[in-house]
Amino acid sequence: MVDPRITRTERATEEAVITLASTRPVSRISVSELAEAAGVSRATFYNRYTTPLDVLTRVLRRDLRARRAEDEERRAARTAPPGVDLRLATGDIVDHVERYREIYRHARHDPADRGVFDALTEHFTDYSLAFMRTSGHAPPEGINHRIVAQFLAHGFAGALKAWLSDEGVSRGELVEAVSSAAPAWWTRQSP
Repeated sequence: MVDPRITRTERATEEAVITLASTRPVSRISVSELAEAAGVSRATFYNRYTTPLDVLTRVLRRDLRARRAEDEERRAARTAPPGVDLRLATGDIVDHVERYREIYRHARHDPADRGVFDALTEHFTDYSLAFMRTSGHAPPEGINHRIVAQFLAHGFAGALKAWLSDEGVSRGELVEAVSSAAPAWWTRQSP
C-alpha cells in the first residue's frame, strides 16, 4: 500500500505544475517555485522528480495512456468501423490537448519545453505501432513500421501545433483534417 502522504505530495505537485504551466512555459518555472506552490520542500521534490518538466510530462503521459486505454476498449468492442474509430481516437487526443490547452500553447515555440510535445509524439508513435500490430491494419509488407509510426506521430503533433496557433480552426475541422490525412490502410475495412 502506498503511503497516503506520498500520494498527497504527488497530487499537490502535479496540480501545482499544471496551474503554473498554464500561465507560462514550464521551462520558466523553478523547482523552488513549484515546491512552494505544492507545499513541499525542494528535497521532497527531488526525491520524486528531476525538473518541473518531468512532473508535467508524467501528468500528460498518464492522461494520454487513459485516452489510449479507452480507445483500445472501444476498438475491442468493435462498435464502429475503422474510419469512425480513427475520428473518435483523434477526438480523444484533441480533448486531451484542450484540457491542457494553455500548457501546449506555451510549449509550441520554446525549445526548452520540447518535452511537452515529445510526450505527444511518443504517445502517437506507441499508439500507431500497437495499432499496426493488433488491428490487422498495417502498411504493405516490407515497410518499416517504426518509420511509418514516427511519420504519423510527427504529422499529428504538427497538426495540433497548427491548430493551437490558429484560433479560426475549429475542433471539428482539426479532427476531420487529421482523419482525412490517415493512410488508406489505416481505415480500410478488415477482410
